[in-house]
Amino acid sequence: MTNKPIEAAGICKIYKSFLGKKATVLHDISLDIEEGEIFGLLGPNGSGKTTLISIFSTLIFPERGSLSILGMDARRDSKEIRKVINISTAKPNFPWSLTVRENLRYYGMLYGLCGCTLSQAVEDQIDAFELGEFGDMTFENLSTGLKQRLSLAKAMLNNPRLLFLDEPTTGLDPDISIKTRRLIKRIHQEQNIPVLLSTHYMPEAEMLCDRIAFLRNGRIVAMDTPRNLKKHLGLGERIVITYEGSADIAALQSLPGVLGIKSDTQRLEIVIDRVEDSLDRIVKHFCTAKILNITIREPDLEDVFLELAR
Repeated sequence: MTNKPIEAAGICKIYKSFLGKKATVLHDISLDIEEGEIFGLLGPNGSGKTTLISIFSTLIFPERGSLSILGMDARRDSKEIRKVINISTAKPNFPWSLTVRENLRYYGMLYGLCGCTLSQAVEDQIDAFELGEFGDMTFENLSTGLKQRLSLAKAMLNNPRLLFLDEPTTGLDPDISIKTRRLIKRIHQEQNIPVLLSTHYMPEAEMLCDRIAFLRNGRIVAMDTPRNLKKHLGLGERIVITYEGSADIAALQSLPGVLGIKSDTQRLEIVIDRVEDSLDRIVKHFCTAKILNITIREPDLEDVFLELAR
């Protein structure tokens, strides 16, 4: 194997119940993550995202498959791997009576930092995650959004070479979620750290991820860039035209680049490959009609998810 941040082949994970029954939660997972990219694990709750991140961060081990993290064997070199990675999870839990600054110092010491190095690392992360005015506030008194920022700050204390983010905006208000995503994007751009991000929020994956793997029932059902996934699934841009009069729908269906048409009374929804190549040709077929309105919508990962679910 090469020294890519993550190289996984044939990963399987099986859990046993108290009654002795076995349940396979991950089936033959194979993927590589490149240097400097944000790789997304996208899927519904229960699809296996958190289990896969737990395996990649060496918290648990698979029953089958090979796994290399930063060029090291995940099972044999797990202690060394844990020194150079870090993780931020949904609903973080810290010592409730310690302040933001005290919590960061506590975790910094666990990571082997001490003295001036520890103090500087703590202050650097407080500045980076805009926690200065909350530095003396105890964890129990922090808002959900501030707790998440503290979790991200903790995850950066040891200057990790690989960062895991497990549903980092779960439970946050929409505006706090957007701020958190912007913060993740900024830190990634500044540090150029490879990130493995799990989420079930489509806008989050669309905004942050270079590539995405869709998980369903413990299996990867698709993996590519967001753009290529939409292209391969035939999810083109949508032009919605409302009009008065008549349109030549049969001729529209035969136009190059038209992937599909839904027709309603005086309304057409046309799915096309690219707007710039097709819009002019489409409009010409309404020469005997009066166009009242045209709207254009690009496909998003919600469309990809629904298509894969089908």
